[in-house]
This record gives sequence, structure tokens and C-alpha cells, in this order.
Amino acid sequence: MRSISATFRNFVLGVLGVLLLTGTSSDAAEVRVMISGGLTAAYKALVPEFEKASGNKVLTEYGPSMGTTANAIPVRLERGEPADVLIMVGYALSDLASKGKVVAGSQVDLTRSPIGIAVKSGAPKPDISSADALKRALLAAKTIAYSDSASGVYVSTEMFDKLGITEAMKDKARKIPATPVGEIVAHGEAELGFQQISELKPVKGIDIVGPLPDELQKITIFSAGIATGAKEPEAGRALINFLASPAAREAIIASGMEPIPAGGAK
Repeated sequence: MRSISATFRNFVLGVLGVLLLTGTSSDAAEVRVMISGGLTAAYKALVPEFEKASGNKVLTEYGPSMGTTANAIPVRLERGEPADVLIMVGYALSDLASKGKVVAGSQVDLTRSPIGIAVKSGAPKPDISSADALKRALLAAKTIAYSDSASGVYVSTEMFDKLGITEAMKDKARKIPATPVGEIVAHGEAELGFQQISELKPVKGIDIVGPLPDELQKITIFSAGIATGAKEPEAGRALINFLASPAAREAIIASGMEPIPAGGAK
């Protein structure tokens, strides 16, 4: 991905300048982040720029925004794992905030993320241009996979019902905990896979058919916030402010998502 250093470094230097003026220590910090899959591709491209410009080190743990797997972010927090910044599905972050796990007023909406459909590389791509076409594709498929996070919750509890095929899906559609759905499709364990396009794009061995048709699409908001008990809240805010800044726009769009203009972390 093309370097964004010039634009970004100007931004970060400005942020760090403000922090210094407000009395924050200029010593390098270790920022601990927990992040779910949707924003991961853009995040991995952007974090090295933040580290270079700020001198801070970012330590990252990955896991779903919800669910009961060992690496799910809520489960990690319940275990007492340390975190400064949480980046995850917006409504899941709000749920954590209601439980006192996120600093009040620190939440920032970062991106809008559509759901897509994938097949194994080289496999025929079904017509998904309309709700009726997608319904026919789903009924014709022998195996279907969806995630255990926001996209999968919608597909299994709402979309199938909208299409009137909930019963028909029971024996051939399955939830994939933790593992990227694209990997299941790439290995030939499912003919069709549903997940955020940003989570499908990094997976090798699949072809993305496209987004869900407009009448069925469900846009997921990914948000960031400061974890309660964060040891480096100011450095965490600087990271969030960067991810919400114009300097991050190119990487976010390249990952398959739409940036949400924001005023930064509070």
C-alpha cells in the first residue's frame, strides 16, 4: 500500500504537540489494542505509520466482537486481559460501555462495512444481483458458512427470514466461530461464505462475488473506544484520532470499507 507518511506524520505531530502542551509525558508508550476482524486489514497497514511518527509501540490482540470463544474481546476483558483501546462492532462496543468496560464519551465511529459473499477461487459465481437471485443461489448451494460476529448474526437471524428460507438453511448453513469464513470457503468446506467484505479481502483462495443486494444489505459500524482501566489512555486516544483522521482514509477504502468522518476521541 502506498505510503501515507507525510500526511500522517503531520497529523500525529500535531496530536503529540497538544498532548505535550496539556502536560502528558512524551515518553514512548506501549498501547495495548484489542480489535475484531472487520478493521484488521486497514489497521495493519496504518499502525506502523503511527509507531514511526509517535515513537509509541502498539501491542495487538485479535478476536471477535462478540461470542463465547476464548479470543472474543468480551471474554478477554472478563478474564482481566489488559487493554487501552478497543476496536470492534459499534453496538458491541456500546454494550461493553453499558457494563462499564469503556470510558464514557470515548467512543468514535470509524467505518461503515458491508457484507459480502465469497466462493472458492475459480468456482462459478452465482447471480446475487437481487434478493430473488440470492435466494435461488442459497437454495441451490449445498453448504453455506457465516461468521459468529455481526454479519453472521444478521445473515442467520434476519436475512434468511426475509428470504423465507430459514427452514431450508438449517441443515446446510453453519456458523463459523473465530476462524475467518473465507478460509472455510478456500478449503472447500462451504460453497458460499458470508462475512464483512473487509474480512474476506485478505483471504487467499477465494473470489468475492460481491456485496449483498441493496435490499438485503446490512451495514456494520466499527467503532473504537478507550478501555476502562487503560494504562495509556492518552496514547490510545492519539491512535483512535489517527484512525478517524483523513490520513487513514485511503487504507480504509482499500480494505473494502467506508470511512466515517469524526472529530476524534474525547
